[in-house]
Amino acid sequence: MTTVLKLGGSVITDKDRAETLDGNALETAGTSIAEALEAGSVGKLVVVHGGGSFGHVHASEHDVSTTQGTHDVDAVHDIHGAMKTLNGFVLQRLLEAAIPAVPVHPFSAGARDQDGTLTFATEPVKTLLEEGFVPVLHGDVIAQRERGVTIISGDELVTTLATDLEAERIGLCSTVPGVLDDDDEVIAEIDRYGDVEAVLGESDSTDVTGGMAAKVQALLELPGQASIFGPDALSAFLAGDQPGTTIR
Repeated sequence: MTTVLKLGGSVITDKDRAETLDGNALETAGTSIAEALEAGSVGKLVVVHGGGSFGHVHASEHDVSTTQGTHDVDAVHDIHGAMKTLNGFVLQRLLEAAIPAVPVHPFSAGARDQDGTLTFATEPVKTLLEEGFVPVLHGDVIAQRERGVTIISGDELVTTLATDLEAERIGLCSTVPGVLDDDDEVIAEIDRYGDVEAVLGESDSTDVTGGMAAKVQALLELPGQASIFGPDALSAFLAGDQPGTTIR
């Protein structure tokens, strides 16, 4: 079994304060992941994390998004550098929890055509999994023909990896307990975007990748099902449950 888990940037950082880590949340996540790996409930695990107050802030300052590109080399270094810094913090906390975590930086692993079609090298990730490692990827800048670089979001990485690795379980850990309706109640299941389009809004903080709406749209494209849940339900998901909202 292969599991793809995304730790949202808003979970592991303070998205309202530039380059501020939420160390307690990250440590708690590391403990949950370590327990699940020891129990064998996740099988082979890939972790993807968002940009939070590291990547998103710099991307916004340079006006770079998933569709808006740049040829400014300073912008590339600012955004990618911030994400490498955050990735280093994530790796450190996972290693401290005795998780065999290793980095995979998307900037060097993929590219887009003019129309945005992504080509991404997942073979190294497959090999790392087979050799017993936990690959840790992150939102990043990525080369795009005729646009310089654009942003590749953690959500797009999740769907790409889940498809190519034929993952049995996909989980997105966010700051909310699931996709919420107009009464702030968790929507148990979603199988059509049109059914929830009216209640899906943008992220509350600086986010250049589309917020909850983008998450739901991306997960609906998968052949299987995925879960969106809050930090309190991470252990339950890793143990095999389907907390929060199930996307079919």
